[in-house]
Amino acid sequence: MRVPVPSSPQANPKPSNVVHTITLPNLNNTALCYEPTSVLDLCRSPGTVPEKPTDQSVAVTNSQECFDLDDHALHNFDWDSIMKDLGLHDDSGTPVLKTILHPDDNNNNPCDDFTPFDHALEFTTLSDTYSNQTLAYNYLANTTLDHLLHDSNHHSDFDFIEELICAADCFDTKQLHVAQVILERLNQRLRSPAGKPLQRAAFYFKEALQSLLSGSNRTPRLLSFVEIVHSIRAFKAFSGISPIPMFSIFTTNQVVLDHAASSFMHVIDFDIGLGIQYASLMREIVEKAAEPPVLRITAVVPEEFAVESTLVSDNLAQFALELRIRVQVEFVPLRTFETLSFKAVRFVDGEKTAVLLSPEIFRHLGNAAAFLANVRRVSPVVVVFVDGEGWAEAATATASSFRLGVVSSLEYYSMMLESLDASTVGGGGEWVRRIEMMQVRPKILAAVERAWRQMPPWREAFYGAGMRPVQLSQFADFQAECLLAKSRIRGFRVAKRQNELVLVWHDRVMVATSAWRC
Repeated sequence: MRVPVPSSPQANPKPSNVVHTITLPNLNNTALCYEPTSVLDLCRSPGTVPEKPTDQSVAVTNSQECFDLDDHALHNFDWDSIMKDLGLHDDSGTPVLKTILHPDDNNNNPCDDFTPFDHALEFTTLSDTYSNQTLAYNYLANTTLDHLLHDSNHHSDFDFIEELICAADCFDTKQLHVAQVILERLNQRLRSPAGKPLQRAAFYFKEALQSLLSGSNRTPRLLSFVEIVHSIRAFKAFSGISPIPMFSIFTTNQVVLDHAASSFMHVIDFDIGLGIQYASLMREIVEKAAEPPVLRITAVVPEEFAVESTLVSDNLAQFALELRIRVQVEFVPLRTFETLSFKAVRFVDGEKTAVLLSPEIFRHLGNAAAFLANVRRVSPVVVVFVDGEGWAEAATATASSFRLGVVSSLEYYSMMLESLDASTVGGGGEWVRRIEMMQVRPKILAAVERAWRQMPPWREAFYGAGMRPVQLSQFADFQAECLLAKSRIRGFRVAKRQNELVLVWHDRVMVATSAWRC
């Protein structure tokens, strides 16, 4: 992943209209604003915010070599180069999903070429496995976790769930010292993330409750380059064995193309991740544009995202060079956005703007109503929200109590881990453990914190801000169905819920994508 940057002007440069400006803030300053140190002061106001860092610009010239982009963005992301530069060997044993193909001129569906399932996967859903169980405590009344516990003959195998929920209940009653005692006892029962999906999820939730109690989850830190590489590997594996990540990417890109496609686009992304989703988006823009297109990307990122921002900008530049599209990328530090809101974002006359949201930004900002009101003021042509954390159900439960929010999230992530197990039947257990540690565990920490803050249901927040839902296109549905056909994992299905397109694992929604207009 090396982006050619000329050290000096060439005497007779070849004419090119492809110049990509990657604008980076100086995120090397590790000084952070005030962060609460324990569960008792999570709601205190942040301290003062330093002024916006000075921008640094890197101009990237056109490359004469273009790669074959028939495969999805994950192939364009230069995994091998990263691993080689670090002296690490890429574990290429995990499959990577290919690009979802468009229907041809004769309306032949490329999904028709997929062969049927070779055999039924050997798995049992949580609904089937943990049915007909009653807790000794009435913690599960009016919740959906009652089916997560095993039948009475094996009650002792899962009684740690009672203790975990009891610990969460202690947060509601402010008996934090009792919660600490229960969690210490659970440390003896749940020593490692091993066993069935419910057991592994319980281990991570025990950790999350302990972090919330100590305040350790409130201290962001800069990841080392090697840690980032391991995270990239885990994401690559997750995307290769499960349709969950790719469902989010495909549906988001299709909504942007349906509503904001033009020769001058601006995407404001509040959860850019590794940025790999933009390779396929750039290609679609180039194919549809009647004139040389310009894509501007503004990513709002936390300060500890410094190293990742360099990787993202390098890869976006590489994608742009290969596709011969003019791209400008700017990173806005989250602290700056918290102070200035959309005044920290540069807008240009004549551009079509799309805003991409996930639960992460609401967890950082807290006041969903005020944030969405500010989103509406900038008048984007579309707002895309991807809920890949079960926020809709968890927030509804959290409105009643922290305990019920934890219960809902515990069920959601148990189902996610179950789907991972089903995806790797016959091998791949090591990859599942890596995915859990690098991809799932941080989301569980965030889910517990979000439940403690009692964040409101996102759908009500969007309606409250005066936004209107938009029906997703049939082609977005088509792509999602093709994705599932490629994954060949029984148990997943695509469905529509109100104005959302959702990916369901048995009866639980794993990802919900929705589009909104201001």
